[in-house]
Amino acid sequence: MKKRVGISSAQSWSLKAARKASFATILAASVSITGCTLGPDYHPPAVPVADRWIERGESEISSSAPVAPLWWEQAFSDPRLDELVTIALEQNLSLRSATLRVMQSQQLLAIAVGNQFPQLQQLTGSAARFKQSNLILEEYDVGFNLSWELDMWGRFRGQVRSAAASMEASVAAYDGVLVSVVAQVAQIYVQIRTTQSRLEVARRNIELQSQSLHIARAKADAGEVSDLDAEQAESLLYNTKAIVPGLESTLQQLKNSLAVLLGRTPGTLGDLLGSPGSIPVVPPQIAVGMPQDLLRQRPDIRAAERSLAAQGAQIGVARADLYPAFSIAGAIGSQAMDIGQLFEGETETWSIGGGFAWNLFNYGRLRSNVRLQDARFQQLLEDYRQTVLEAQADAENAIVAYLKSHQQLAMIDRAAAASQRSVALSTAQYTNGLVGFNTVISTLTADANQQDQLAQARGAVAASLVQVYRALGGGWQVRGDLLPVELVPPETREEMEQRTGSWRKVFRE
Repeated sequence: MKKRVGISSAQSWSLKAARKASFATILAASVSITGCTLGPDYHPPAVPVADRWIERGESEISSSAPVAPLWWEQAFSDPRLDELVTIALEQNLSLRSATLRVMQSQQLLAIAVGNQFPQLQQLTGSAARFKQSNLILEEYDVGFNLSWELDMWGRFRGQVRSAAASMEASVAAYDGVLVSVVAQVAQIYVQIRTTQSRLEVARRNIELQSQSLHIARAKADAGEVSDLDAEQAESLLYNTKAIVPGLESTLQQLKNSLAVLLGRTPGTLGDLLGSPGSIPVVPPQIAVGMPQDLLRQRPDIRAAERSLAAQGAQIGVARADLYPAFSIAGAIGSQAMDIGQLFEGETETWSIGGGFAWNLFNYGRLRSNVRLQDARFQQLLEDYRQTVLEAQADAENAIVAYLKSHQQLAMIDRAAAASQRSVALSTAQYTNGLVGFNTVISTLTADANQQDQLAQARGAVAASLVQVYRALGGGWQVRGDLLPVELVPPETREEMEQRTGSWRKVFRE
């Protein structure tokens, strides 16, 4: 939503009736002057966007519904993940930094708005005691000075428009960080559950291979087979056991990464993850909207467009420097030799005047600055177009990866089921002396790989779904109408207010 910035009132003061009429007239005239704006008439540029997804018609995706704002809740229905996302939104330090950048842009906008008022509003005063001939004299002086450069060519209004667009760009950048943080939490959570599942698979394989080793040793002790079978079984068993430390190391590293996302030191997750859980299951169909939705959904696209708008206003600011600047100035005060005589009629002083300044002989510097700002605008326009193209490719890649991971999972699932049956058959046949132990070793090895691949494939489907929502720009709507100052922790806000006073709530999306 674009914001409109305006001026609610102008300051005024009184002079005695006979002497203030002309001053008030000039002030009223200056307020009524709207001037003109020299910058380009900006409109969001048209960019090429596909009218449909490449992988249209697939049963797993729906283009008829928009992306769910709280997609992680609807996609996975996992209370643990919901809790982790909530904590990250409250405590993630990158998100807090983005909040503070929005607050900085608010103040830059406030400064730009303030520049439209009289630039000099100064209360002065002095007191002096001096000797002249044989007299000791005193002099007291109190006054108020004002100087106002009129916005004839829209320079200050252009600065306001630029600052407002820049603030909106910073809000979009905040949304981008929010989308990234939510996606990273979900990705790492899926990876943690996937690693836990792989550990469970490895331990189950260790149990199966231990049973095979027991059978091989029993048959060797009975003289039915040589010790070779037992040695092969033991080699396979310890190779599988060697997988566990690596997976445990990966699991701890993932937990440490998650702790950082939650704004905590590594190793302080406590029981947030609970006991090892299963990999989140994806819904049968997900809503992805239409490609055109990316223009308002993706924060990076919105940030690029708002940065372009901010730079467009700077062209007008640069053009205004080519024309004369008109200003008015005035002063009112009182000067007396005795402090008690201040503000009496005879001690009153005042002045009023106007003037202009025009940089005539600038040797092309001002026109070069106009061209410089225009070149920057054109560069940002090309960057905006590139951002839109990359966003479409990013979304298309994520969607196709999600769909293909579904197909891959279905095939690996069937292979893993067949592998389990082959282990049961080969073990039974070996026990009855119908096959050699090489057959058992082969089926056990294949089954260990297949079950591990199955766990990874299930995790890949969930992880690719997270990437789909990240590519579509989903999740930033959770911000709602919160003010940036409300997104800062109370203790941080208290520290800031102790340094600089109260932070007003000046922004609402």
